[in-house]
Amino acid sequence: MRRRSAAAALPSSFVKTRLALLAAACLAASACSSGGVLIITTTSGAPATTAAPSTTSTTTTTIPRDCAPAPEPLPEGLVTTDPAAVSLALSQATFPCAEEVTVAPAGDPTAARRAALHAAAAGGPLLLAAGDAGSLAAEIARLDPALVTVAGPWAHDDPAFGGRAVAALDERLGIRGGIAQGASDASRLLVVGEGAAASWPAVWAAARAAGDTAVLAASADLRALPDAQTAALRSTAAPANLLGTGDDAAWQLAAVRSGSELPGGGLLLFPGRRLVAFYGHPQTGVLGVLGEQGIDGAAATIERMLPIVAEYGSDGVTPVPAFEIIATVASAEATSDGDYSRETPLDVLRPWVEAAGEAGVYVILDLQPGRTDFLTQAELYEEFVRLPHVGIAIDPEWRLEPWQVHQQIGSVDAAEINEVAAWMAGIVREEGLPQKLLLLHQFRPEMIPDRDAVELHPELAIAVQMDGHGVPADKHATWGRLTGAPDAGRLWWGWKNFYDEDAPMATPQQVLDLEPTVYLVSFQ
Repeated sequence: MRRRSAAAALPSSFVKTRLALLAAACLAASACSSGGVLIITTTSGAPATTAAPSTTSTTTTTIPRDCAPAPEPLPEGLVTTDPAAVSLALSQATFPCAEEVTVAPAGDPTAARRAALHAAAAGGPLLLAAGDAGSLAAEIARLDPALVTVAGPWAHDDPAFGGRAVAALDERLGIRGGIAQGASDASRLLVVGEGAAASWPAVWAAARAAGDTAVLAASADLRALPDAQTAALRSTAAPANLLGTGDDAAWQLAAVRSGSELPGGGLLLFPGRRLVAFYGHPQTGVLGVLGEQGIDGAAATIERMLPIVAEYGSDGVTPVPAFEIIATVASAEATSDGDYSRETPLDVLRPWVEAAGEAGVYVILDLQPGRTDFLTQAELYEEFVRLPHVGIAIDPEWRLEPWQVHQQIGSVDAAEINEVAAWMAGIVREEGLPQKLLLLHQFRPEMIPDRDAVELHPELAIAVQMDGHGVPADKHATWGRLTGAPDAGRLWWGWKNFYDEDAPMATPQQVLDLEPTVYLVSFQ
């Protein structure tokens, strides 16, 4: 909480009570109000016990009002995007009284921006007036200013001003930008979304006067704000008031303020970065290039990856290294639990996950579940999924029915994918994490027969990786079938290179030339 003078730190309810008592005293003792002070006049003298002339004296005591901003949270039920209503609520929650009130029309953005600059300098509220003259008049009466400054075509004797002195606003430049930066111990954080953008001048003026932090969110997703706005949201731990923001704003703000980011920075995976991954299992080179570095493990793998990663940024998308680790490995033989899948112990994966986090490498845990389901296996690795740099890959090729063994290409329906997606989305909200990757491997349409029923979540970036290998003509034909489906435009896309099975393997430029744009490239 920001430190103020003892008087300024009093709650507004106390200030209002004190003003009411002083007003009563004013009436009882011939007091009057003028220019932001209470003037109390008292008469004293000797009692008239004789006919002798009496003598009297008059004493005038001036008690200044304390109109310093005393910020309080905005009403919990305030969901309006009406700029006039927002400005009134903000005034009532910030100013116990005011020496000067600035008024501007709610429908004139230029006048409102000029008025905001004036109001902040005057230390009082900016009221954005619309059709409800009664509410405006009531708030001006409560604030009881000595001066009302107007930006707009009001008559100086407008009844809303209550006969107070009125001045026209000087022509001047208005506020620019979308941030009012307060101290780190500010009392409030005010976040204005697109729905309440017209109220921004009033919010900015109140924030400047009260030392609050206010941010105008030009993006519907708070995680996509420019760096300056993101820094402002993180600059204070003050309780947040959200005005005109979407239903997801609260958890998005928590993610922004948590300070955690993705490898390469930011909170949204795509389109700002391209993941370039080595695929395989840490304990063997048979399953992919990730395990070929032997006992040197993660550090040697990163060293080998980096020159390759750098080749995938020529189109301006930032390439970021990634490990795609096979966490559960399809087994040709029945396992002890009968699911035909060997789950890698957490202790084997932990050094890789930790090394990746330290080196700015994203981690994708690939699941080959056999006869069990994907969510059951994903939950085994929840410890890692709760980290900001870890996502999940679903590999339908290795999903079996209860009577099958690994002699055919498996499949999974959207309902099972949706279970994993909802679980991951819940973790993102609980932990205040950046967006997570849910990667779907596919090289035949029947591997995910109802892919259009996969539910999207703003907490996740759901991508499809074309997982086939072979000669270029075959791979491009498969790419065309998968990306030509009606639902393709709502998904992100990935491509897989095979060192041994592709003949020849696609060059970086050939991958970058693909349409739709490839945002994940994996090497096996």
